[in-house]
Amino acid sequence: MPAARQQPSCTAIVVAAGSSRRMGFDKLASPLGGVPVLRRTLEAFLAADSIAAVVLVGPQERWELLAGMDFLKPVTRVDGGAQRQDSVARGLEALDPACLIVAVHDGARPLVSPEDIDHCVAAAIEHRAAALARRVAETIKRSDAEGFCEEAVSRENLWCMETPQVFEVSLLREAYAAVHACGLVVTDEASAAQAIGARVKFIESRHPNLKITTPADLALAEALTRSAGVRVSVEQGATCPPP
Repeated sequence: MPAARQQPSCTAIVVAAGSSRRMGFDKLASPLGGVPVLRRTLEAFLAADSIAAVVLVGPQERWELLAGMDFLKPVTRVDGGAQRQDSVARGLEALDPACLIVAVHDGARPLVSPEDIDHCVAAAIEHRAAALARRVAETIKRSDAEGFCEEAVSRENLWCMETPQVFEVSLLREAYAAVHACGLVVTDEASAAQAIGARVKFIESRHPNLKITTPADLALAEALTRSAGVRVSVEQGATCPPP
């Protein structure tokens, strides 16, 4: 019987370098289900079967939010950059040379499920690039410059982008090199990949995966966490390594 094909190693880059200016306080330190938002995000990736390691991109004070947490997988920290794309680039520099697949995720999306992470990684292995997203369900209108309704916009084939966004490491490095060379500013990895002509497969999220940007988002995340039952924290594993 032939040996089972081994899945390529995937490392998650969790971007946690933002200043939380819109919140007025550190949203990643805010309690969600009794633990900091950032810790809850990390727990999802530690629980995902497809993830071999995690690189946290953020300052030392964000790392300290994870104090006392035991890691079942290697977790390291690097400082972020001036913009999101700079932070992702620093995360890419920190990857183990053996890493072939990378999943980039916003630290402020703590409700992402391990199952959705695994589905997205599997799609990236097949298609080279994949991103978690949700179909637009709301009625969409376009306004004029003064804010008056001008026309309806068909929501057919429209998606709201989420994370993780997962890629072959070589593809994402090529994309970010091109973005840097052209002086472009991108707000997600799918945009960087599109800049070099790569096709990104959308994977529809099966669970709530909102990004916390306002106090109202935090309240909604808390309600969703309570209704679904607080995800069990990781309690066993290797001791938290130094940053």
